[in-house]
Amino acid sequence: MSRAEIVVDLDAIAHNVGVLKELAGVTMMTVVKADAYGHGLLPVARTARAAGADWLATTTLDEARALRAAGDTGPILTWLTVPGERYDDVIREGIDLTAYSVAELDEIAAAVTDVPARVQLKVDTGMSRGGASRADWEALFARARAGEVAGDWAITGIWSHLACADEPDHPANDAQQAVFDDAIAAAEAAGLDPELRHLANSAATILRPQARYNAVRTGIASYGLDPAPSIEHGTDLRPAMTVRADLAMVKQIAAGDSVSYGYTWTAPSATKVGVVPVGYADGVPRTGSGRLEVAVGGRRRPVRGIVCMDQVVVDLGEDAEVRAGDDVVLFGPPGEGRPTAQDWAEASGTINYEIVTRAGGRLTRRYIGGSEA
Repeated sequence: MSRAEIVVDLDAIAHNVGVLKELAGVTMMTVVKADAYGHGLLPVARTARAAGADWLATTTLDEARALRAAGDTGPILTWLTVPGERYDDVIREGIDLTAYSVAELDEIAAAVTDVPARVQLKVDTGMSRGGASRADWEALFARARAGEVAGDWAITGIWSHLACADEPDHPANDAQQAVFDDAIAAAEAAGLDPELRHLANSAATILRPQARYNAVRTGIASYGLDPAPSIEHGTDLRPAMTVRADLAMVKQIAAGDSVSYGYTWTAPSATKVGVVPVGYADGVPRTGSGRLEVAVGGRRRPVRGIVCMDQVVVDLGEDAEVRAGDDVVLFGPPGEGRPTAQDWAEASGTINYEIVTRAGGRLTRRYIGGSEA
């Protein structure tokens, strides 16, 4: 056991993938971008495949390359490239690329040799981020069809992304889905017949059945974190990540003693404090200073003062029977006094995605359950 580590429960990930696949009832694409949201790309990918993930999805070409290099032979989608990317090896490996523009299609065509590319088209349905704007659809779909006829590629999918799926009543959801339907119709009118049509992220997979089409992309929910924590939906998601550390030091401080940089907290009475050897370099959000809690001895203990680069100070209480070396759970699955990633997100003014994805730095990673344990 390490002095400070991320513990990932692969059985929880397998459970979540299975639950989501059964709920959706369509092709399951598990998103493993950003080192599987901080959980570890390769172990999570293997676990997701074994649990029924039909596709894996990454942001970058390098993430997709790493999956192939590790022996993954199943369908993989990747979607965010920049001008001048190298495509030749990715095409040979049968990885599905995403094109937003005619210029991207031209670059892909230039990289095709003896193996046709696999390409999906992303359309912007109202998020104003990646994807082709409506004004560019005609040219994009025409170029896509011409390349298909020429044998440069197969157009394997058309997709987009929802901006407000975690708010079921937001009017953007209906509006974006209507635009996506228009895009599908325009693609078909251009002679395209993509195998996959996908719009739903984790929140829409759970909350918006009409957005599932014939495939869904589930990211955060695959890791057991709720994509819509303000909505009661009853989906049995099991958080897979626990961040823990050994308590480095326990000391007594007197009433009037102040803690950490800037003296932002002063003890109103005598108390014991503990030093936890992790800080913002390891992903503890500095914005949570004075608001985060951790679990020590099965009880929640407040973080006092400013979160430092390498350590935080927690208030153990005057009567705490705690000593150096005791276990500290920063966050993990609910129960036994543990704060959750959602608790940390709320205390820090962010979302649970950021809490798990930023955990790292000098933390080691250990797996339990599954074949990686």
